[in-house]
Amino acid sequence: MIWVEQFLIKYPELAVFLAISIGYLIGGFKVGGFSLGPVTGSLFAGILIGQFADVPIAGMAKSFLFLLFLFGIGYSVGPQFLQALKRDGMKPVVLAVVVCVTGLFTAVVVAKFLGLDPGFAAGLLSGSLTESPAMGTATEAINALPLPEADRTRFVAHIAVADAVCYVFGAVGVILFCSVVGPRLLGIDLVAEALKLEKEYGITRKAAGVSSAWHRFEIRAYQIAEGAPVAGQSIAAAEAAFPQHRLFIQRLRRGGTIIEAAPDVVIKPGDIVAVSGTREALVTVLGPRAEEIEDRELLDVPVSICDVLLTNPDLKGQSIADLAKESWTRSVYLRSLTRGGQDIPIAPGITVERGDILRLVGPEAVVSKAAERVGVVVAPPAATDFLVLGLAIFLGGLVGVLVTFPIGDMRISLSTSVGTLLAGLVVGHLRTRFPLFGRIPDAAVSLMTSLGLAAFVAMTGLHAGPVFVSAIAEAGIGLLFGGMIVTMMPMIVGLYFGRYVLGMNPILLLGGLAGAQTMTAGMAAVQDRSGSTVAVLGYTPAVPIGHILLTTWGTVIVGIVAG
Repeated sequence: MIWVEQFLIKYPELAVFLAISIGYLIGGFKVGGFSLGPVTGSLFAGILIGQFADVPIAGMAKSFLFLLFLFGIGYSVGPQFLQALKRDGMKPVVLAVVVCVTGLFTAVVVAKFLGLDPGFAAGLLSGSLTESPAMGTATEAINALPLPEADRTRFVAHIAVADAVCYVFGAVGVILFCSVVGPRLLGIDLVAEALKLEKEYGITRKAAGVSSAWHRFEIRAYQIAEGAPVAGQSIAAAEAAFPQHRLFIQRLRRGGTIIEAAPDVVIKPGDIVAVSGTREALVTVLGPRAEEIEDRELLDVPVSICDVLLTNPDLKGQSIADLAKESWTRSVYLRSLTRGGQDIPIAPGITVERGDILRLVGPEAVVSKAAERVGVVVAPPAATDFLVLGLAIFLGGLVGVLVTFPIGDMRISLSTSVGTLLAGLVVGHLRTRFPLFGRIPDAAVSLMTSLGLAAFVAMTGLHAGPVFVSAIAEAGIGLLFGGMIVTMMPMIVGLYFGRYVLGMNPILLLGGLAGAQTMTAGMAAVQDRSGSTVAVLGYTPAVPIGHILLTTWGTVIVGIVAG
């Protein structure tokens, strides 16, 4: 084993990649639906490898990867962050602030009670509140403390140790609280509450096998029989007969001639009409009333599918039902709605917000005009705008260094980490107003966020590995139980505050609690037990606030405990 140790010490970069690989393997294991995830898996993998070799870790490499990660996170949530502060989703936002502040306060109290050093305190916070990025901001804050180098090195290693000890219950605790404990404390039936909320928004659960058809939207041809209700009516009147189903006539065949649809064209018996709509509506509404005809030439209508970033301020806050009534949305269908990377259920009562991505489908010319009304077509950029990326990180880091705030007798800087995160937010927000500004492919953002954090955490684990056992002995069992308190207290306070002070709907409240602790698995657990995706409407406004505040708390708790 000596040669393994020597090899890893000589080639530390290979040790990092090994830790990432093993971390993704560990993180992929599931027990009862729960998994550590690749980030925490990489931390444990780094600690494990650190038992065999004291791998040297370059501080600049850690900082470089962590800054890339923070910028990527800010860039991702930027389009929704400021909108979350403005729109009617203020209740989840306030909830997130209360949960995060409660988490910080509880972590400080527990750290003081247990007599933890700044490293253990920061790891207690990052692990218990399941926000691994707080490890990075805490590391930077510790390195800025006026302490001997040996003490700073020891404290940084303690961050990873405490995070590893507290993270498992932190993740499991949030998942169980949101899906089991919270509903019981509120005395609610998740399934019944979800159905009630779906009804309020106008969400309809589709019959099995219908919504899962290969093509959700189709164009089909039907022959108008003698005496049919639409015979003798104009196209506009015929379409108005089924407003809730949004069926549109694209064109018709009469006597061998294809006629393009116009509102005043009168439908005659014997005409063959090409009708567009959802497959469900065509099958259940028109199927029993008209004879379907195979007419390939008539149905050969150019159809376009495109993703559009909503930038038009006039559409912000409008419901899908209101948009469906606009003349420019005739023959246009909404296939999906994405907000902050999460799919939002499509229903008449759901409102659209600036920064949403709408996937539109319909005739090419109509979709093109509708896209102009909504915002800008999102075409995947071919390359990363490194000019904006590099300059934004530099300026954000510069602001983080220059901005300081007093904690006790010390002045703690905002830190380059928090400054970079804010820079990512600004760039992400600006791209909703200037879509060609600072474009970064989704794959590049994904690489920045996933690999950046996993590599940073793996290196943190490698650094902590050699002292892990002794640090655990020093911290004692109190660290584990203290972490449980830090995990549960914000959940309990947030639950009752959200329900009885903010008056939030229980499903949105549970989704908001998961978002406040940035635990997507917690939201997924609520969705699974309720049988509905509607909890995401509480999650999306809360999660960007959680990312910002919890990441910043890494700096704050170090300053408080060290002071």
